[in-house]
Formats: sequence, structure tokens, C-alpha cells
Amino acid sequence: MKILDAVRERRSIRKFLSKEIPGTIIDILKEALVWAPSSGNLQARKFYFVFDRRTKEKLAGAALNQSFIAKAPLTIVACADSKIRLHYGERGETLYAIEDVAASIMGMMLVAHEEGLGSVWVGAFDEKDVSKILRLPENLRPVAIVPVGYPSSVPSAPPRVSKEQAISEI
Repeated sequence: MKILDAVRERRSIRKFLSKEIPGTIIDILKEALVWAPSSGNLQARKFYFVFDRRTKEKLAGAALNQSFIAKAPLTIVACADSKIRLHYGERGETLYAIEDVAASIMGMMLVAHEEGLGSVWVGAFDEKDVSKILRLPENLRPVAIVPVGYPSSVPSAPPRVSKEQAISEI
């Protein structure tokens, strides 16, 4: 699969089949996460792979009751590590660590698509509740919840702004 095709074809999936993801594919998703670029190669990120149904239900509750989170076979919670502040100061914590997570998640979502999986980036959740559910250390901030699984349906492409609207050449 060409990368641009994956970028164009990937959709936000909120309906999943009750089908387990093979361990070999789980390993591929992990590879995609850890090989993403990061600021200063400090890799200021940590990922939690949640398979436990009860934990996924609690996460769904913390995410404004978005029940599809609990129905996905895998839910990944992506966290930014504030320890990057020791190297880059406040900008490292408030921007670079978030960028590290974003790069990892986007790459993983494209690899998931290539493997026939669907995913969706969820940002609407109570950070404190998610931190309590996963018993996160103070240096980790949850910034994304990503349910992953085999799609039961794939929506059509949403409209995009034109390249001329989105991009300025100087």
C-alpha cells in the first residue's frame, strides 16, 4: 500500500467487529508507535494497550460515555511524558511531548489501516479520570484514546478544504 493511499483511505472508525486482533498485528502496531520521530529523540511518550473489558468501560465513561471505546478489541491510551521538561523546559512539556504522541499515533493509525484495522482518535475525555483508571504516574499526561479493531462499517470520506485554502506558498 502506498502511504498517500493509506492517508486518503483511512477513516475514523467507531463501529467494530467482535474479532480479536492477532498478536502479530499487535506487535506491528507497537513497532509503528515506537519508531515514530520524536523531539531530540527523547521519545517523551508512553502507550497503554488496554484489552480488559472493565477497564475499557471505565475509559469510555471518562470519555463522555463514548461507548464504542469499550467495544473495540483494543484501546490504546497515549500519554505525553513531562520529564522532557528537564531537557527542553516548558515548551518540551507543553508542545514537544504532545507532538511526539501525535506523530506516533498517526503512524500507528496508518499501519492499522494497512493491516485491515480501523481506529479513531478520541480527545474528548477527562484527563484526571483516565489517569486514575490507569493509575498513571504524575509525569504522564493522557492526550489521546485510540480504539482499534476490525471495522464493522467504513464511512465515506468527509469533505476536505481545498489545497489552496489549506496551504499558502511564500
